[in-house]
Order: sequence, then C-alpha cells, then structure tokens
Amino acid sequence: MRYTIVIQWSELDDCFVVFLPDFEEVMQPVTHGDSYEDAFKNAQDVLELLVESSRLEGKPLPPVKPTFQPAYRVC
Repeated sequence: MRYTIVIQWSELDDCFVVFLPDFEEVMQPVTHGDSYEDAFKNAQDVLELLVESSRLEGKPLPPVKPTFQPAYRVC
C-alpha cells in the first residue's frame, strides 16, 4: 500500500512537521525534522512502525484515501 505523507514547514515549531492523513486514530503531526529530508525519513520510520504494530495486533490497516478529490464534476 502507498500511504500519503504530508510534510509542511511550521513557523511555530521551527521545523518540518509530518502528517499521515490515512492514520486518523494517530495523534497528528506524527513526527518532525529539522530538514525536509529528516522529516521524510522520520515519516517512513513511523509508517513502518504503524504498519508493523497493526499487523502484530491483528488490526486491519487503514484504507488508502484518494490524494485529490475533485470539488465538482464536469459533465
């Protein structure tokens, strides 16, 4: 599965913060980094831990949500 990782700069925290929108039951942001690259690596580590934990506990993984949803339809 390919889960979405959202990384954005936080002026308040003075670092890049990471959100995993598919994992709604997990407190967000899930991690951070001083650089974009650090934040991405940390996000991958957290994602691996969440997947491994779910499998060990016999819990289903959350479904992957569409990244972009159209605001309207063109007929």
